[in-house]
Amino acid sequence: MAKPAVILVGADKGGVGKTTVSRTLLDYLVAHNLPVRAFDTESPKGTLRRFHPDITDVVDITSTSDQMKIFDTLSSTDSQITVIDVRAGLLSTTLRALRDIGFLEAAKKNQLTLAVFHILGPSVASLDEIAETAGFMTDASYFLVKNFINNTTFFEWDPATYNSYFKKIKDANEITIPKLNEMACEQVELASVPFVSFVANKGQDGQPVSYSFVLRGYVRHWLGNVWAEFDCVKLVDIVAPEAQRKGAARQA
Repeated sequence: MAKPAVILVGADKGGVGKTTVSRTLLDYLVAHNLPVRAFDTESPKGTLRRFHPDITDVVDITSTSDQMKIFDTLSSTDSQITVIDVRAGLLSTTLRALRDIGFLEAAKKNQLTLAVFHILGPSVASLDEIAETAGFMTDASYFLVKNFINNTTFFEWDPATYNSYFKKIKDANEITIPKLNEMACEQVELASVPFVSFVANKGQDGQPVSYSFVLRGYVRHWLGNVWAEFDCVKLVDIVAPEAQRKGAARQA
């Protein structure tokens, strides 16, 4: 069986677009024909589940029984990749729990793959979050994400400040989520469908609908740019290296 992979998407601050990034990741992985499931830790409501109900369960990440639901099933599920949309303010707490249950040790032994998408806020306080999580990232792929989808303006990292934080993290990668046209973003939210379904003019049931041609075009262009960011960091190679080998074998 393929080695299981877990992707954590989170931050220690709310309102930075964690669920948006989780949605783009799910669309990207499904488009690569990779078996994926998701957990939405915004219990009990669950925003991510609204867009991907077929593959998403809502859990309380602070509950031991729900932690068991996620991590005890990594090797028994048909889905090789598990995406966890971590509730605002719980990224460091979740990483500490993963350390305590031996998950980080298993990643160190190469028994599973861990990738962390840390969504940064538009202030220098985000650097303190990086310092908080740095100690957990020794055996994980760590991605620092600037999410501009809502026209966020980020602080500029001066070299001294940048180096003081980033030198603590080996091989951290930076990802940029570009701004999406406001009306297009609003219409996707109202449609409550994955980005790829909106682009394909399909509703949640997969049936044809009639979304705006213009707005679908904006979403298609934006999503292509987001996926290009994932391609640049070789995300598929990280979470499903055997899929890449099989693809290369088929092309040979």
